[in-house]
Amino acid sequence: MKTLFKKQIAIPQDHGSWVFILSPLLIGIFVGKTFTYASISLFITAMSAFMIRQPMTAFVKALSGRRPKTDLGPARFWVLVYGSISALALILLIRAGFGYLLYLAVPAAPVFAWHLWLVSQRAERKQAGIEVIATGVLSLAAPAAYWVGIHAYDPAGWWLWFFTWMQSAASIVYAYLRLEQREQAEVKSRSEQWRMGSRALYYTSFNLAVSLVAGWANFVPQLIFIPFLVQWLETLWGITHPSTGWKPVRIGIRQLIISTLWTILFIVFWRTT
Repeated sequence: MKTLFKKQIAIPQDHGSWVFILSPLLIGIFVGKTFTYASISLFITAMSAFMIRQPMTAFVKALSGRRPKTDLGPARFWVLVYGSISALALILLIRAGFGYLLYLAVPAAPVFAWHLWLVSQRAERKQAGIEVIATGVLSLAAPAAYWVGIHAYDPAGWWLWFFTWMQSAASIVYAYLRLEQREQAEVKSRSEQWRMGSRALYYTSFNLAVSLVAGWANFVPQLIFIPFLVQWLETLWGITHPSTGWKPVRIGIRQLIISTLWTILFIVFWRTT
């Protein structure tokens, strides 16, 4: 029985990925303002669906020879556990009148299948593209939690999805920049630093510009650009202060702090303006 409780199979080991599901969920819940039994069901459904990725990945790795065959049993066990929890919470959500949220799960299937195929091909590492797309799927938790909170569909939920996705995408691109910087033998020239950081700067500048224009046009709260300003300033700092020689955990912790601050500020300025 002890062999079933393997931490590396039961719990996601890429700790930085937690923020990509928790941030949208918390934003949707707090912006929705009310927390009900349906909100709890949604939270459990989303988290169990997120957790199931780890045992599924371990299962595919075991089948493809990347992990020992003895991992197949524990992987099946945790897939069953998370799948059952998700199914039960989903049934409660449907009974509460939120069956239409099932449509939000449709994009998850092909993206998850793509990830598992990459795992089977030993090609899942350093795939920024699929990571950005995957966070788009996870960000759908924001409008879902928001609609459950207000007990109705509201187009404003799509702004929550868009903004949380864009923030996550920019965060991923910036993280890759910082990891690339840490591998440098020496600090590059200023022009080379800006060249390396151009993609990350494009992402955060786009987010800042869209949030400013959307606020100015009264599509969203006018001060919602402030969280994106924080991320933009962090990107400028990161470009001009390379992480040469940093340990990955230091990069990850700083990323977590910025993402947490962004989430808090987003909730505050959405609710108070």
